[in-house]
Amino acid sequence: MNAPKGPPKSPPKILELQDILRLLPHRYPFLLIDRIIEVRDDEFGIGIKNVTVNEPYFTGHFPGRPVMPGVLLIEGMAQTAGAICALTFGFEDTPRSVYFLTVDNAKFRKPVVPGDIVEYHVTKSAQRKRMWWFRCEAKVAGNLVAEAEVGAVINED
Repeated sequence: MNAPKGPPKSPPKILELQDILRLLPHRYPFLLIDRIIEVRDDEFGIGIKNVTVNEPYFTGHFPGRPVMPGVLLIEGMAQTAGAICALTFGFEDTPRSVYFLTVDNAKFRKPVVPGDIVEYHVTKSAQRKRMWWFRCEAKVAGNLVAEAEVGAVINED
């Protein structure tokens, strides 16, 4: 029997809202993740957004038929990825700014509406210094609602 190659992976972590607030500079109404239910190093994570009818963007998007804007789904993906990158660098005590580098191959499959629970599945595809690229999927009840590839950099602040 062969031994596993490479160092062992650390067990999955869970980040509650207070942990996320220590890692990211985002605040309401622009913090778009409520918790991260799984973090595997900086390789993978699942962020959660509980979509409620009292989100401020629903008053204008769209009256009578509220739909979460697709750009905010992408932002939620990026915030999930940014939080796990900040955790990797040990930025719990000093939130750092995380800036988009790229958004590629974004696709929106189904509308996200109040009452939905969005899961942001982010998987690292590349890294160079403080820059990361992630393959992301947004899912509601296991169904793909949006996907994108995002790149981001953590600012030195």
